Amino acid sequence: MKSRKNMSSQPCPVGRSLEVIGDRWSLLVVRDAFDGVRRFSDFQRQLGVARNILSERLRRLVDAGILATQPAADSAAYQEYVLTEQGQALFPVVVALRQWGERHLFAENEPHSELVEKATGEPLDFMAPRTMDGRTVSPDDTEVRKLS
Repeated sequence: MKSRKNMSSQPCPVGRSLEVIGDRWSLLVVRDAFDGVRRFSDFQRQLGVARNILSERLRRLVDAGILATQPAADSAAYQEYVLTEQGQALFPVVVALRQWGERHLFAENEPHSELVEKATGEPLDFMAPRTMDGRTVSPDDTEVRKLS
C-alpha cells in the first residue's frame, strides 16, 4: 500500500488542517463534543466506532490541542474530553460541513437534523466567506498567494 504524503510541514493551511482533523472519526468526535458528549463510552455509543480507533482519535485530538481531558464533573473515576479554545474554533468548520450536506446530500423535504439557535429556535443563516467590509465572495473572487 502506498503511504500518503504527510502535510504537517507543508505551507498549505488546508493540508495541515487535514493532518489533524481530516479523517471522518476525528470530525465526528469534534461534532459530538459540540453536542455535549464528554465520556469515552458516550462517544463510542454515539459513533459506533471500535474502541481502538476511538482511543487513537481522542489521543490525537488531545495531542493536537483540540480536546483536553479533565476529571469527570460528577466526581466519577472517569475522565472527560472537553473542547479547548482551539477546538471551539472549529465550530464554523462543522457548521459549514453541516450546511453543505443539508444543501447537497438530502432530497427535497427529506428529514434530517437541524442546527438551530437555542434562544430563538431558528436555523442559522447559511455561512459564506465575506470580505473585510462584509461582501460575500465566491471562489472566482479569490486567489491563493503562494509563499516564495
